[in-house]
Amino acid sequence: MTETQDARTDTRTVAFLVASEGIERVELTEPWGAVSGAGHTPILVSTDSGEVGLVDHLDPAGAHAVDRISADTSAADIDVLVLPGGVANPDALRQDSHAVNLVREMVDAGKPVFAICHAPWMLVEADVVRGRRITSYPSLRTDLVNAGAEWVDAELVSDGGITTSRRPDDLPAFCDALLEALRGDA
Repeated sequence: MTETQDARTDTRTVAFLVASEGIERVELTEPWGAVSGAGHTPILVSTDSGEVGLVDHLDPAGAHAVDRISADTSAADIDVLVLPGGVANPDALRQDSHAVNLVREMVDAGKPVFAICHAPWMLVEADVVRGRRITSYPSLRTDLVNAGAEWVDAELVSDGGITTSRRPDDLPAFCDALLEALRGDA
């Protein structure tokens, strides 16, 4: 087998799960670029087909095409799940039972799940934080503690297949950890 063929067999599918709007642009585009740049296949999974709205904080910042909807996606379809933040995105996403079930399925299957900023709200909704160390945007601390997590103020926290970061400034460490997981180093 050639080196190119070896790389193709190691290609993983990484689903980025989002609502239809309010996705923090850099929390989608930077990990997406890291995944794509490493030769893996990123797909955008959302609650609805079409396009999703990106934001820079609360200001509109473009759109991104949806590849699949949450109702038609299962843990069997993907290797790694990434939950980008933004305040509105995870708050809306946690109201979609298919999205919540996908998060739970991934954790139950032992597949890597990555969440940044406000995205750990999805982990709370899926009831997968109990007994785990988790970080997030600081305003989610009480929600995570009430759901049974040990909240930690750190750039990157990995526990039981779930990796979390606090904010866009943590994206370099977040993306590095994502690439490590795709290589099988994590």
